[in-house]
Amino acid sequence: MIRNSFLYVAVLAFFAGAGTPLWAQQNITVYKNAHAPVAQRVKDLVSRMTLDEKIGQLSTLLGWPMYEKNGDEVNASEEFKKAIATQHIGMLWGTLRADPWTKKTLENGLNPYLAAKATNALQKWSIEHSRLQIPVFIAEECPHGHMAIGTTVFPTAIGQSSTWDTGLIQEMAATIAKEARLQGAHIGYGPILDLARELRWSRVEETYGEDTYLNGSMGEVVVRGFQGKGIGSGTNIIATLKHFTAYGVPEGGHNGGAVNLGQRALMQNYLPPFKAAVKAGALSVMTAYNSIDGIPCSSNTYLLNDVLRKQWGFNGFVVSDLNSISGATGADHVAGTEADAAALSINAGLDNDLGGNTYATSLLKAIKGGQVKMTRIDEAVGRILKLKFEMGLFEHPYVDAEIAKAQVRDEKAVALARKVADESIILLKNERNLLPLNKAIKSIAVIGPNADNMYNQLGDYTAPQPDDNIVTVLQGIRSKLPASANIRYVKGCAIRDTTQNDIAKAVEAALQSDVAVVVLGGSSARDFKTNYQATGAAVVNNKSVSDMESGEGYDRESLDMMGRQLQLLQAVAKTGKPVVLVLIEGRPLNINWAAANIPAIINAWYPGQQGGNAVADVLFGDYNPAGRLPVSIPVSVGQLPVYYSYQNGSHHDYVEGSAKPLYSFGYGLSYSAFQYTDAQTKVTENANDVLVKVSFKVKNTGSRDGDEVVQLYVKDEVSSVVVPNKQLRRFQRVHLAAGEEKQITFDLTAADLSLIDQNYKRVAEKGGFRLLIGGNSDRPQLTTRITLSRSFTVVE
Repeated sequence: MIRNSFLYVAVLAFFAGAGTPLWAQQNITVYKNAHAPVAQRVKDLVSRMTLDEKIGQLSTLLGWPMYEKNGDEVNASEEFKKAIATQHIGMLWGTLRADPWTKKTLENGLNPYLAAKATNALQKWSIEHSRLQIPVFIAEECPHGHMAIGTTVFPTAIGQSSTWDTGLIQEMAATIAKEARLQGAHIGYGPILDLARELRWSRVEETYGEDTYLNGSMGEVVVRGFQGKGIGSGTNIIATLKHFTAYGVPEGGHNGGAVNLGQRALMQNYLPPFKAAVKAGALSVMTAYNSIDGIPCSSNTYLLNDVLRKQWGFNGFVVSDLNSISGATGADHVAGTEADAAALSINAGLDNDLGGNTYATSLLKAIKGGQVKMTRIDEAVGRILKLKFEMGLFEHPYVDAEIAKAQVRDEKAVALARKVADESIILLKNERNLLPLNKAIKSIAVIGPNADNMYNQLGDYTAPQPDDNIVTVLQGIRSKLPASANIRYVKGCAIRDTTQNDIAKAVEAALQSDVAVVVLGGSSARDFKTNYQATGAAVVNNKSVSDMESGEGYDRESLDMMGRQLQLLQAVAKTGKPVVLVLIEGRPLNINWAAANIPAIINAWYPGQQGGNAVADVLFGDYNPAGRLPVSIPVSVGQLPVYYSYQNGSHHDYVEGSAKPLYSFGYGLSYSAFQYTDAQTKVTENANDVLVKVSFKVKNTGSRDGDEVVQLYVKDEVSSVVVPNKQLRRFQRVHLAAGEEKQITFDLTAADLSLIDQNYKRVAEKGGFRLLIGGNSDRPQLTTRITLSRSFTVVE
């Protein structure tokens, strides 16, 4: 008998003439029925909501004031209780965030165990004290680790992309997602897909660099790592793509400033990374602060409706950047009232207001004034509720604090942070093979403001850290050498503060040592003395006391190293001792003098909590560096923008010097050498597409095992519109033992050969293309040519 089986019950119900699905026969309210289709649950819940309750789902409030911590107990604060009672709030942001802006410290903030208890307390209050028992979404910053106390701190995004290792970055993203989700978070802000082509801009460190294809590739794998095979897994979170779009090229480098781009440039360069991430399944998109061609991104219906939804099929929700909707009445001056601003954004397709300052206060006025239709409100609410159902929050709103305590920042995660840091380090110069250093060295001077400052190596959007969580460069070097080695440490100077001057002591240390490692660069380390805007960006003025020169709000007019850093480096070099320069920074800085005078240079960007170990791994040869630049290093700010894929046209030298960057995109050295041979191509055209098979051999001709980052660029010989002179189209990080040779094969399609034609259609045009293959963008080792016999329209 199968009397107790699901099949028996279903058959019985059908022949009883019910004709109704089994879930509908259960005496459960539809939206609370876990077996009902999500679409039906959304429809039922929306139909039961009041207008005020709907608006509550469309507003995201700042989360860190929403809990109260008393020892090991965490409860909902009075502010949260009020938000539930009066605003029916549906989402919080930064609840677990800790930094100087939020004024959450190691003492008054939350460790993973308490964080899980806090989110549980908020969910419990929301469910038990709201009419419809809707759980809250908790969104968190997750750019290079979950920005919360006790989590793993990975290299910032510019370092992540320097690995050119998509598999590794997907593994990293999955770890970040797991750590956030175990503490009760549901949404992670990231990946950031802005192209960094304006290096004065303060947020270069948060990007994957200057290139469209590399950014898109990194974005895809971060989305897959965050969201996994489904957001209902209990260890995955919703990815939020930032910042839609072209945020990284503001005029003058002013953060959030206006962007003036042609439609073709927008379609060719700035939209594809977002499209790749949307196609990978991203479920949330954040609008940018800037305007494009006079239209604010937070009220741009072309971007949010035509491109994002109609063309790309995006099926998630759109959220504003913090308070960006208010920019319509503020900096942009395109709306007269906050109600007008709310109407502009909601009608353009922006579903959720981060900060809640506009939707929570003025959206109701816009609706009552006839500016916004209820169908649009229901649509926006439905998009958010759909994801809450898909994540399983109505059935499983709570997390296990003990699991969070045990599994957040575990040994495996820390080891992964070291691996990402190892792979991210770029060897820029190694004259006379000064590196790697011999571990039998008797004495070494470790000098510089970034040699032993843990916060300076972590980047912006980082929570407070206990001292034992971070390994500095000085600590990493100490761990490599025997107790008998004499390690002399002198800070020498600060990043910006010119009153700090121990240059004489640094020179003395160098004179007494066999080699000097000088660790310079920048800092995005926030402090408790800096003032912050409502958006969290720093207020920069002549009264600023912070050593920060990078990070949100810290735009530059020069890329020179600040303070007395160059003076320190020159003084140490003057001793005649061998000098290794290690750069820890958030954006490319002026290293012209160093490139001409210092024999060995390493770029570590902001390498995260294991950065000191990673730098030491490279210095002493325990790791063979293979990082490659994701952004070009200019000679001067006068060259900006300077990126490898510049448009065809007049591109010539200046009166003062070359138009070429100091180091180009894709560049990086190794302790090994690699040789490329035997390029072969095969072109197969069919009715709708073309397949180009490109194969070649790569050999490690050095004496050390190592990685090579193989790069393939496409150059369109003749085109109907002006296009970039060359474009990265494939890459692969390949491990090769000493003397080993491997054959590499890449497949290209019409999309990889395409352009945006005069009718704004994507087309791979008939004619010739050159394929440039090698280890960087500037000096390919192999060049081959292919021809298309006819043109192909690429379906977007």
